[in-house]
Amino acid sequence: MIQPIAVHTPGPARRLQAVLSPVIPELAALVRDTPGTLSLAQGMVDWDPPESVAVAVAAALAAGGPELHRYGALQGDPQLLETIAAKLAAHNRLELEGAALLVTAGSNMAFHAVVQAIAEGPPGEPSEVILPLPYYFNHVMAVQLAGAVPVLVEGGAIPDPERLAAAITPRTRAIVTVSPNNPSGVVIPAPVLAAINRLCGLHGLFHICDEAYELFVHGREPHWSAGSLPGSAAHTVSLHSLSKAYGMAGWRLGYMAVPAALLPALHKLQDTVLICPPRLTQHAARAALAAGPAWCAPRLAGLAGRRQQLLDAVATQQAQGLPVRVLAEPDGAFYALLQLDGAAAGSLSGDTLMRRLVREHRVAALSGESFGLEAGCGGPVLRLSYGMLDAADLAEALDRLFRGVGALLA
Repeated sequence: MIQPIAVHTPGPARRLQAVLSPVIPELAALVRDTPGTLSLAQGMVDWDPPESVAVAVAAALAAGGPELHRYGALQGDPQLLETIAAKLAAHNRLELEGAALLVTAGSNMAFHAVVQAIAEGPPGEPSEVILPLPYYFNHVMAVQLAGAVPVLVEGGAIPDPERLAAAITPRTRAIVTVSPNNPSGVVIPAPVLAAINRLCGLHGLFHICDEAYELFVHGREPHWSAGSLPGSAAHTVSLHSLSKAYGMAGWRLGYMAVPAALLPALHKLQDTVLICPPRLTQHAARAALAAGPAWCAPRLAGLAGRRQQLLDAVATQQAQGLPVRVLAEPDGAFYALLQLDGAAAGSLSGDTLMRRLVREHRVAALSGESFGLEAGCGGPVLRLSYGMLDAADLAEALDRLFRGVGALLA
C-alpha cells in the first residue's frame, strides 16, 4: 500500500496570497447586485472601434485561407509589425534601432511579460521594481506574480526623479512611469520623463513606460515618449494599447517596443502563454491604426467636455461647502482623483466609501487604496472615470456621488 507523503488539501500556491486581489471584479459584482448603479469606475470609453475594423475582419474571414487559421509569427504578423513601426516612428518619434517589437494581448500582458523577463535574484534577495505613487494596481500585481518586490515611492502627482534615485538599490531592475496617468489623469512633463529615463540609463535599469493613454491629452502639457530620447533604445520599454483610444478593450490588443536584448527571453514567455497573437484580431489592429489619431480626435474632444463637466461639478460642491477637492490636475486620460477632507471624513476610508456608495447611493467609483493612496494621507480618495458616460448620465452619476458623500460625512 502506498503511503501518502503528506496529508493536505490541494489548493493554490501560498505565494499568491501576497499578490493584490483585483478590485475591478469585486466592484463589478457589487454593481451587478445593485441594479441601476451608474459607474464612474470602469476605465473604458463609450465609443466603438472604427467601422474599418469590422470591414477588415469581415474581409479577412471572407478571404479565408490557411494563414488565418494557423499559427502565425510569434512577435506578430509582418504587416502589422510594419504598421506599428511606422506609427511609433511618426507619432512617438521612437528610436527603433536596437529595439524590437512585440504584439501582445493588451498592454497588461506586455507589462507582465517584461517583468517576468527582467525579475531575478538569489533566494531571499528578490528583484525590485520602483513604482511612483499612485500606482496602477495591475502593475503591482504583475511585479508580485514575478516574485519581485514593488518599491512604492511617494512624491506627489508628478514623480520626483530625486526620490526615485534614492529608492534604487543593487536589486532594482526597473522604474515604471504611466503618462498620461492612471489613476490621476496627470500628464508627466517631458523633462521629468527624460530625467527618469537618463537615471535608468545611468544605473543600468529598464524604464518601463506605459503609454496606453497617449492620445488622451486635454491640457497644455503634451504627451511625450521617453523612448524618443537619443540613446534610450537599449533600456526603454514602451507599452501601447488599442483598448482605449480605439474603443477596443474587449479585443485585447497591445504592443510594445523593447530593447533587443530582451527579445530572446520574451520569445520564451510569448510562446508559452500566447504562442502568437490572434491572427484575425491583427487585421483589426491594422485597420484601427490606419484610421489613426484623426479618427480619434473628435471623440477625444467630446471627452474633454466631460472632463470639464466633472471639474465644474467639483467646484460647485466646494462652493456649497462640501469638503472635497481634485487631488491633481487631470489633464490626460479620463480620470480624476477626488479627495475628501481628512478631518471631515474621520475614520472613513476610501474602501468603505467605494462599497457604501454603490450599496446606498447606486454610484460606483474606485477607492484610492486600490492605487496605493491610503486614507490617512490627507483624507480618503476616490478615482473617478468619466469615459463611459454621456453628459446626462455623468451629471446624474456626479449628483449621486456628491449626495452620497454628503450623507456619509454627516
